[in-house]
Amino acid sequence: MKLKPLSNNVIVKPLKNETSTKSGIVLPETIDKEKPETGEVVAVGSGRILDNGQTAPLTVKVGDRVMFKKYSPDEIKIDEEDYLVLSESDIIAIIE
Repeated sequence: MKLKPLSNNVIVKPLKNETSTKSGIVLPETIDKEKPETGEVVAVGSGRILDNGQTAPLTVKVGDRVMFKKYSPDEIKIDEEDYLVLSESDIIAIIE
């Protein structure tokens, strides 16, 4: 199934949390129970409609890795895959 978000909505595939740090410290199993705060953009809407009727394009694009507010996204499941739907304004940063 292909998703096409509307307006300034973004579809994000959550990234799995690491089970250990770069220095080798093993993180507890409960780390996967936390809501993800990073993900990869898989679809973007056409943009935000401005007061003058024009459309402002989104800053993020498909393939960007992003950081977002922890409790802002809506969770959906399509074809046994988990996705998050959020507004571009809930995205904090693009991870480079």
